[in-house]
Parts: sequence; C-alpha cells; structure tokens
Amino acid sequence: MTAMTPARTEPDLSFLLDHTSHVLRSKMSAALAEIGLTARMHCVLVHALEEERTQIQLAEIGDMDKTTMVVTVDALEKAGLAERRPSSTDRRARIIAVTAQGARIAEQSQKIVDRVHRDALTTLSEADRESLLRALNRLVDDGLATPVEAPRTARRARQSR
Repeated sequence: MTAMTPARTEPDLSFLLDHTSHVLRSKMSAALAEIGLTARMHCVLVHALEEERTQIQLAEIGDMDKTTMVVTVDALEKAGLAERRPSSTDRRARIIAVTAQGARIAEQSQKIVDRVHRDALTTLSEADRESLLRALNRLVDDGLATPVEAPRTARRARQSR
C-alpha cells in the first residue's frame, strides 16, 4: 500500500459477496455437471414443475436473457427432460413442460443443490448460519432489493463453463 492509496473505512462488501458467490457457483456447477445439468437447466426444470410457465416467465425467474433461455430449453429438449407445448390457458403462448424423466432429474438435482448449500454453511456455527441467512434475506428484501438505474449497466459476474 502506497501513501496515495485511499484508506478503506468499510469492509469490502462487494468483494465478499462476489467471491463467495463465485465459489458457490463453481461448486454448484461441478456438482450438477455430475448428472449432466447446468445450474440454468436445474432452475428451468424446478420452476417449470411448480406451475405452467412460459419461456419468458422462466427466463425472468432465472435472470436469463432470451438467447440463453432458448439455448437452455433446447438442451433440455435434446436430453428429453422438457418440451415446449401450447399453454392450456392461452392458445398463443407456449409453455415449458417437464417430462417424467425431467421430473426425476429435477428431484435429484434439487438434492444436489441443497447439499451444496448445506456444505457451504458447514464452517459456520448454527447461530452464525441463522444470523447470516437472516441478514442476507434482509438485504434481499430491503437494502439491496432493487438495482438502480446507472449510466453504464453493471456487468454481472461471468459464469465459468
């Protein structure tokens, strides 16, 4: 540190959140790859099972752009895990329907996701886990709930393949 380096007066929350998020995503990616899924594929399967949803709705839930969503659904269709079907409530809309095989894989992938999340918290005591989750939920619900408009769009962290 040189004399010109500004003194830090607060913890580097951006680094802490970015780093832990990156490591968690890499562990999740490796764990889901063992059953041939990506985190995006898991997200689409699980949320498509909850209720009848269109590609657009699923893309919004998974924070995916249109192109990424199309590629993800194409991969799910190719693997026989999901298919595009007409909506039962709107003839103009097409939904993503999970196949029986896709439902079995989604159940398996949810167990993997739960295990990765559980393992990530094992270094913390039960009290610290509860405090961390309570604090993060508070940030998500309040202090960091909504991105702000900025002259330049903040880039999301790159996902490694």
